[in-house]
Amino acid sequence: MTEITTQLSTQLSRVRLHSRRAVSGGGTGSTAPPTLVAVAHGSRDPRALETVTALLDRVRALRPGLPVRLGHIELNEPLLSDTLAGLDGDAVLVPLLLSRGYHTKSDIPAMAGAAPQVSARIAAPLGPHSLLAEALHERLTEAGTRPEAPGTGIVLAAAGSRDPDSATDTERTARLLSVRLGGVPVVPGYAAGAGATVEEAAAALRTRGLRPVLASYFTAPGRFATASAAVLGPAAAPLGDHPALARLVLHRYDQSLRARTASDREGAGAATVAV
Repeated sequence: MTEITTQLSTQLSRVRLHSRRAVSGGGTGSTAPPTLVAVAHGSRDPRALETVTALLDRVRALRPGLPVRLGHIELNEPLLSDTLAGLDGDAVLVPLLLSRGYHTKSDIPAMAGAAPQVSARIAAPLGPHSLLAEALHERLTEAGTRPEAPGTGIVLAAAGSRDPDSATDTERTARLLSVRLGGVPVVPGYAAGAGATVEEAAAALRTRGLRPVLASYFTAPGRFATASAAVLGPAAAPLGDHPALARLVLHRYDQSLRARTASDREGAGAATVAV
């Protein structure tokens, strides 16, 4: 009788432990979705934080019940390191960046690795993707630039980077936008890093007899977006809280979760942090 009582007590303790794990979002049987941590670059321009906050409000509206947090790489609070320090459990870090580069390859993984209490996966950056072409097209139209008009060429103004993968990603977005506009020429112009400047890209279009129009390939207002618009106006607004961008954030989040599920199913010993 004593042995049976002891076994029942042990089993009951295990059930209670399992229940506590399920409620807290950890352990087997957890139903709580991983936290979506949107990773913004940060800017001294106060409009940047306002814009990113509005974007995440759209994300929350599209996916009620999904925990969504914000962290910045630099310049704004909350910093990503502070956001991660306040989390415990599973998280998917979604860079609000438009191409691969140093931040996606080094900064964000380093910050994720410094938070061992968080089981973090890093999603792909937002670009390139057809949803960005959709948002760019609508921003151009909102600016009254008639991007599909004959004789028009588009300068895709981007931040720029010394990483060649960044240029590859931006060039692919330029092609996607060109296709969406029915073949209108789209050429990248960079505010920094390698590659043609915005001025040089505009000049190249003019030599082809085209009228250059500027598409702002920036997530939010900031120094680079302002400087690019000053070179070539009228300029379309940055992507901001466009509905297509909110859908893309969730797409990158879901994409990362599907990759993890596939990896677990295959039994591969993948690292916890994966780009």
